[in-house]
Amino acid sequence: MSFEEPKIACFVCNWVFGEEELATSRVRKAANVNVVRVMCIGRIDPVIVLQTFMKGADGVLLVGCAPPDCHFVEGNVYAELTVNVLKKLLVLTNLEPERLELRWVSPIEEVRFAKIIKDFTEQLGKLGPSPLAREKRDVNILENVLAAKNAVTNFRLRALIGKEKELTKSVNAYGERVSCEEFNALLDEVVEEEFIRHKLLLAMKKPFSVKELAKALNMKPAVVLRHIVNMRRKGMIALDSVEGTTPLYKAVEVR
Repeated sequence: MSFEEPKIACFVCNWVFGEEELATSRVRKAANVNVVRVMCIGRIDPVIVLQTFMKGADGVLLVGCAPPDCHFVEGNVYAELTVNVLKKLLVLTNLEPERLELRWVSPIEEVRFAKIIKDFTEQLGKLGPSPLAREKRDVNILENVLAAKNAVTNFRLRALIGKEKELTKSVNAYGERVSCEEFNALLDEVVEEEFIRHKLLLAMKKPFSVKELAKALNMKPAVVLRHIVNMRRKGMIALDSVEGTTPLYKAVEVR
């Protein structure tokens, strides 16, 4: 397969096209496109998307019902929130966020669906092969994506995704409402914090000092120390030993 035909994983909402329509679709017959039907595009777990990249997909395309036609009312809203978070994480992993796209299609738009695939294929062609799809995969990016995958399993991040509408559309007991700008700033902060924490956890399977971690992960020692203090308070890491006057920390194994 030439890179004019990048490997694409396409998750399609069950209510956009039926099995018979997909079976006869030109998209289904394309050798480079793996179409997977899901009950609702808003129910797609971000872990699955990141695992798909880890397995070597050059791009992931999510196709859902065009608003406001979601069979489950707000599935497309949650899909947008999920993709927003995933794109922020992809930037942190050094994997191009353009490798992930979300598109809306109506059941009568099979021709448009084929064009969306064609346009996405051309977009990926300009980016080149995924660094995780090559014979010799980029180990650093692979570990970054693993950290991102672990981050999206965190309750704090998942809860924030599910609360955007409630926080930005409703007022609290004091008559206050979180603006979209404030929510996005908070989301950026939480995404980065959870990514860094899980990157540290992956590295700390053996004891490390703050300086060693900072050097290994190309981070500022002050940033590493701040996260270690918070993670130790939460029971995520523990003091393993002290060499001279230097404390060594290690991730706590969850049994």
